[in-house]
Amino acid sequence: MQLMRDSVPVEEVLAAADTPAELKKRLELLQEARDFAVEALLLPDNDSYRSYAELEREYVVWNVFAAPEFSLQPKTWCYPVAGCVSYRGYFRQEDANTQASKLKGQGFDVAIGGVAAYSTLGKFDDPLISTMMRRENTELVALLFHELAHQLLYVKGDSGFNESFATAVEELGVIRWLTARGNDQEIDRYFARRELRQELMQLVAAAREDLGTYYAETIDPDEKRLLKQDRLERLQQDVSAVLQRQGQEQSGWFSGTLNNARLISMTLYEGRLQEFRDLLAACKDDLECFYSAARELAAR
Repeated sequence: MQLMRDSVPVEEVLAAADTPAELKKRLELLQEARDFAVEALLLPDNDSYRSYAELEREYVVWNVFAAPEFSLQPKTWCYPVAGCVSYRGYFRQEDANTQASKLKGQGFDVAIGGVAAYSTLGKFDDPLISTMMRRENTELVALLFHELAHQLLYVKGDSGFNESFATAVEELGVIRWLTARGNDQEIDRYFARRELRQELMQLVAAAREDLGTYYAETIDPDEKRLLKQDRLERLQQDVSAVLQRQGQEQSGWFSGTLNNARLISMTLYEGRLQEFRDLLAACKDDLECFYSAARELAAR
């Protein structure tokens, strides 16, 4: 309610004399991308992301992920509109920390992640928010496409399907957006970031497979803990080696101690991404075909 109350039409923000020049520039970019989303990506044409809200915090929401000590099946929370999801969101970081401590006390592996934006699935007119503006331009536009994709298609109870579909739409949207603007250099940088992300996710997938094997074995819990710790440490080392080769430092989900909950959060957004890429390729990049095929999958 506070977020909606504080939302101001983008036109008013742009017209205001006290609006910082950099914010105006970002909002103008996002309005261009919003129109592009409707015209070129066939995403919903409504009042979402046509307003702006300034928040006095780093993130709009903090999500808590949890999984049993010897399982990669996430704990889920169920809601009337969104259905069951693999995380629980809080508007206050202190509340997320409290929930995380409670779950740790129950023996769960836990992870907390700050979120720059979220979708109400078209139930409300979601605003652009200040927490989004720390991203660079391409990532900012990508986030807009991702959240709009949730309004187009959402399956209750299947976070992996929903996030992978939205990531696929985000990816194809960014490529078409940059191509339309003739920004070939940024396309190359975008693909380089995607390739790095894919390489890291392959390392995570290999670790998940090994851990799944360990967890299924009938062995002493202490021995299972040692196997888990060793595999997670090797994953951390492998990730560090890849990032060092690329001249980058560890950040985000890889910067803290790895556990089952962190692995779940990493693969949630891309676990089925390749399947949606294949679906788009089978449709020969035709969006109406792709969306129709995705809806058929969702109906199953």
